[in-house]
Amino acid sequence: MSPTHSAPLRVALVSEHASPLADLGGPDAGGQNVYVAQLAGHLARRGHEVTVYTRRDGPGLAPELTTAHGVKVVHVPAGPASRVPKDELLPCMPEFGAFLAKRWRTAPPDVVHAHFWMSGTAALAGARGLGVPVVQTYHALGTVKKRHQGSEDTSPPQRLAVEAAIGRACRRVLATCADEVAELIAMGVDRDRVSVVPCGVDPRHFAPVAGARTAAGPRRLLAVGRLVRRKGFDRAIGALAAVPDAELLIAGGPEAELLFAEPEAERLRKVAEDHGVADRVTLLGAVAHDRMPRLMSGADLVLSLPDYEPFGIVPIEAMACRTPVVATAVGGHLDTVVDGVTGALVLPAAQGGQEHLARVIRTLLDDPERLARYGRAGRERVLAHYSWDRVADGVARVYSAVRATSSLSGAVR
Repeated sequence: MSPTHSAPLRVALVSEHASPLADLGGPDAGGQNVYVAQLAGHLARRGHEVTVYTRRDGPGLAPELTTAHGVKVVHVPAGPASRVPKDELLPCMPEFGAFLAKRWRTAPPDVVHAHFWMSGTAALAGARGLGVPVVQTYHALGTVKKRHQGSEDTSPPQRLAVEAAIGRACRRVLATCADEVAELIAMGVDRDRVSVVPCGVDPRHFAPVAGARTAAGPRRLLAVGRLVRRKGFDRAIGALAAVPDAELLIAGGPEAELLFAEPEAERLRKVAEDHGVADRVTLLGAVAHDRMPRLMSGADLVLSLPDYEPFGIVPIEAMACRTPVVATAVGGHLDTVVDGVTGALVLPAAQGGQEHLARVIRTLLDDPERLARYGRAGRERVLAHYSWDRVADGVARVYSAVRATSSLSGAVR
């Protein structure tokens, strides 16, 4: 933790679909949940008064509760008290915004930080007329999703226009990587109103586990993430066919006993059979947070091969465990993974073939000294740039800056 911090602020984090209390691994539960939970906890430990507003998605949820870190979580009654896919939540946002407006009218926060574009619509509605600055983090941009998914994109048709409007209306956009800045500028967001603060990892939790990696058995490749097609697990399976004496573990999705009912898991099993590597591919299902450092420490390489990735927490978790990474050269990977220093960057599937990916993996597995060197450099890079303490410091500086200037211009009117 830094020795000095800004004056305590009343901070409202708006995260409509990504609750900091959610179990990870579902189709709409992942990096954003981790980000909101970690940021909220670290800000609270710095003395800030932090409230997270997330949609009530279950009938038995308490209206409000306080976490062990002192973060208040408010379950906003907006739409049905049940799980709704995030791409279907836009009609719930007027009710969400009205709830915020009513609550903040009598007790306004000092700064509002919206997470994901739909949260931005609710946050701006709730803060309107109060002189409260709104900071926006998109976590994923519709322009990028549409470019890669095309007709398969399930986002509401108005997403791109609304995202651009939010970028112009909020006080500051907080991007997580340099690649996102270019996208924001192309959307019409003024560069002077964009700050870059990356996502983070807890290097005390994600740390090398002694004895996790053994010399016996096949070389171990590991891929981690939600079981969705864009994560590129099928590409990892395809490369395995040209990497003899190696196994691939895939962690993510529902509990192992429920994988039989998961369509993407079944598709990946079929891909493994088609490539003749079914005996060397293991789908682990959901892996508990407490078990992940040992799993990552026991891998020779972590593969992160999505078609696109707004930031990508898995590579920095692996690097924190001193495990080298092979990652696609997209999004946040371009910032976090230093090619030839902490791992290797490869072209995404649309631009690079399986043969090249397999060759990169084989070259690294055949050079234990290089793997060890990359692992050490990865851990050092995480400590220098990606701890949650550093992330929270960066975000808090943005909050203080917009708070200091909100009386001049830019606050929601």
